[in-house]
Amino acid sequence: MDYGDNGEKRTTLILLGTGTPNAEPARAGPSAAVVVGEQPYVVDFGPGVVRRAVAAGLDPKRLTRAFLTHLHSDHTAGYPDLILTPWTLEREEPLEVYGPPGLEVMTERLLAAYGADVKERVAGLEPANETGWRVAAHDVDPGVVYRDDDVAVEAFAVDHGSWAVYGYKFQTADRAIVISSDTAPTEIIVEKSRGCDILAHEVYSVAGFETLTPAWQKYHAAVHTSSRELAELASRAEPKLLVLYHQLLWGVSYDELVAEVKESYGGEVVSGRDLDVF
Repeated sequence: MDYGDNGEKRTTLILLGTGTPNAEPARAGPSAAVVVGEQPYVVDFGPGVVRRAVAAGLDPKRLTRAFLTHLHSDHTAGYPDLILTPWTLEREEPLEVYGPPGLEVMTERLLAAYGADVKERVAGLEPANETGWRVAAHDVDPGVVYRDDDVAVEAFAVDHGSWAVYGYKFQTADRAIVISSDTAPTEIIVEKSRGCDILAHEVYSVAGFETLTPAWQKYHAAVHTSSRELAELASRAEPKLLVLYHQLLWGVSYDELVAEVKESYGGEVVSGRDLDVF
């Protein structure tokens, strides 16, 4: 998708969806793509992932590598879409997916649920290929979970409840990009994103937080990161660009959320929107 003057592959980050479990028409479910040359590496697959990928100019036949942060429904509801829609659009290569424990079982059950669809497309009149619906799912531990000629992908454990949840660091020839996942503030974010080119981090508004009920305040304070907490993390990590992602706004504007972060963070920060490219 992006090449330099000498033909070298360039790395970009595309926010396919920045949404939350809230049904906001302007925001698709959480998903991002690190794109090296013409190859996308998808992180999470919220609702609308394939349509957003096409809107971003990505070839659906190239949606062959994906990484899951955790099993929450808003991050996985687009999984059948990612498996099946590119196949119906003539993807022949099986999908490879890496993520925390539980991914393999989820994949097995989804494929069983759509077994009748696959059978009809393969054995019926539709000229579908017999490979593009297949999935190689991998439950992985923290560490380098994927490597090819263009990228190394490292999973690291973050704090979002009682289950395994991973952030990811992508290292390519020209950039280091870190995607946090949903997480409470954690020291490993500082470690993995220190001096990186882009840190895309979840965040909630401290002003919007005050409008919540005590029960929801208790939840979000325990498993998510406030704008003030993120400012403190970013001040120590010093990424070249901080991208606010998967934002819990609760009535606050994008500009107001950025202002909350910049009250105590002096680096470059933007509040990402669907289909933004960095």
